[in-house]
Amino acid sequence: MREINVKELQRNPFSMIGDEWMLISALKDGEMNTMTASWGGVGVLWGKNVVTVYIRPQRYTKEFVDAGELFTISVLGSGYRKELGYLGSVSGRDENKIAKSGLHPLELDGTAAFEEAEVVLVCRKCYADWLKPENMLNPEDDSKWYPQKDYHAVYIAEIVKAYVK
Repeated sequence: MREINVKELQRNPFSMIGDEWMLISALKDGEMNTMTASWGGVGVLWGKNVVTVYIRPQRYTKEFVDAGELFTISVLGSGYRKELGYLGSVSGRDENKIAKSGLHPLELDGTAAFEEAEVVLVCRKCYADWLKPENMLNPEDDSKWYPQKDYHAVYIAEIVKAYVK
């Protein structure tokens, strides 16, 4: 992987996140976990280039993101839909889903990513909170996305390094 200035990234973030999906990965006690996500954002906050990711409370990856300062966003590209579907539907609590996925973990700048990634963003957490039902302005969104009331944790993280293949 080749490090670039994040402002040189030529990929469309809406396509990367919403269409291709991304892996959110982190380390805890020397172990890696990852999850597939298709909700998130990229922007500027507090003078920093940031990502925003959303993780439900029951996701095992949340424990890993909470445990450390860093996590990564890995975008694999369109050829990995099967692997992304698997990594998003099976819990690392129950099996070694990374090994079973056939993807190759990569330690990068003190955190975890994947060799297959076309883009990796190394992110340092800046802010965390929960989506709150009392702050939802559209009741249909609440009933559609949160029938079990398992509101996402929201993480805003500075992009400290960006890598491309």
